[in-house]
Amino acid sequence: MRLALDHISKSYPGVKANDAISLQVQAGEIHAVLGENGAGKSTLMKIIYGAVQPDAGQIVWNGQPVRMKNPGMARELGIAMVYQHFALFDTLTAAENIWLGLGRGIALAEVETRISAIAARYGLDCAPRRPVHTLSVGERQRVEIIRCLLADPKLLILDEPTSVLTPQAVDKLFVVLRQLAADGCSILYISHKLDEIRSLCHSCTVLRGGRVSGRVDPARETEASLSRLMIGADPPQLQHRPSQAGAVLLEVRDLHLPADGEFGVALQQLSLQVRAGEILGIAGVSGNGQQELLAALSGEDRRAPPQTVQLAGEAVGALGPAQRRKRGLHFIPEERLGRATAPSLSLEQNMLLTARPADTTRAGLIRRQTLRQQAQTVIARFGVKAGGPQAAARSLSGGNLQKFIVGREILGKPRVLLVAQPTWGVDVGAAAQIRAELLALRDAGCAVLVISEELDELFEIADRLQVMARGKLSPAIDRAEASVELIGLWMSGLWPQAEARTPLGKTEAEHAAA
Repeated sequence: MRLALDHISKSYPGVKANDAISLQVQAGEIHAVLGENGAGKSTLMKIIYGAVQPDAGQIVWNGQPVRMKNPGMARELGIAMVYQHFALFDTLTAAENIWLGLGRGIALAEVETRISAIAARYGLDCAPRRPVHTLSVGERQRVEIIRCLLADPKLLILDEPTSVLTPQAVDKLFVVLRQLAADGCSILYISHKLDEIRSLCHSCTVLRGGRVSGRVDPARETEASLSRLMIGADPPQLQHRPSQAGAVLLEVRDLHLPADGEFGVALQQLSLQVRAGEILGIAGVSGNGQQELLAALSGEDRRAPPQTVQLAGEAVGALGPAQRRKRGLHFIPEERLGRATAPSLSLEQNMLLTARPADTTRAGLIRRQTLRQQAQTVIARFGVKAGGPQAAARSLSGGNLQKFIVGREILGKPRVLLVAQPTWGVDVGAAAQIRAELLALRDAGCAVLVISEELDELFEIADRLQVMARGKLSPAIDRAEASVELIGLWMSGLWPQAEARTPLGKTEAEHAAA
């Protein structure tokens, strides 16, 4: 027995995160831990890794009881962990971040060489000398995974490892994980992707409300049965109706932007249209210009010539985020903590980040009661599990924080909504709710642009699709005409040089003639 947990419990004010949880992991076993957001998975993993101390219970490592005092002790024992919210220093390079966790006696140059070798071996693209603050979420995740692999772990804990990987990269990662398991490494695998758990894992412990609700062989379960164990009900069914596209509300016209810094991606000849009442989905491998495109659209990057970005026919390329927001363009970034929310501030206070001053201030004073009511409305409508409007943003699980952020933006009634990775690390129930809300927003006449590395998600909600690769955009294609294989091929930049199609399936020239 590599690891055994015996009646582990942990409580926080107002919530019992883990309630007498027992779990066993054999050497060479890939063991899934499944549960909805807030079920206690991340807390349990942090206890194993020594980042959180349990209130009760015992950890047994290789047959010996241990008190995991801190992550340093866990690493010495051979335990490595990739957090859902990454633990990287933004001002350091990828190699320097990895170097910090390897101990003394090894030169940085050697670390860079080993990173390149591991990256090539496992198909995890990584630029060792690139500063972390220039990396997308997917690229940061690769740094975390490589850091763990370099430590030659005996137990590897992975929290949502494939949430921002392409299908091809997921396949490569699974090959790596199966090889690690064959070599004797145990793996604790947290994911909300039920198909992955059924395909990869040897066993599965399901948590609900901080307690174990089942122990199963996932290969013998269906996605529906796993969902019932996890949320107590069948997985929600999403109703996708054909869109009724209206006028163009967001348009990019032949946008060229040089790379902003040594590690940025240059945007080349980008053109797109998003109409009222439609969702345009943009697929692509992380780090191919998605961040740069969103910065140009949101107003964070104002280098674009004014006429290249149009909002309801108005040239806004030179306007900042606040000015674009006043015109109805809202933005949900992929980084939840530190960008979409201020971690140490309450949910009520975080409403201020995007609220209209006229709604939340009077005579220069903040109307806290109004903010509190708005936060409570979001919590209630979107089923956010939190200790009320006064709860700090960082106290929420990743999925619940995402529901709050999406709800906050929808409450603002946007004309155009930009969304990056809307359901990253979100459980099946919450993901269905967020996607349904985006479709409802579309049906209300909003123009929605979704950038996601979840192809299944894009096929579920998008009306048209484009692919981003090496700073360029593919032609647009109707969802009904696309396939996962085709979009996967386009992710390599191999798309036909054809005119983009309109929501009606015609080329732009045909549409104009009609």
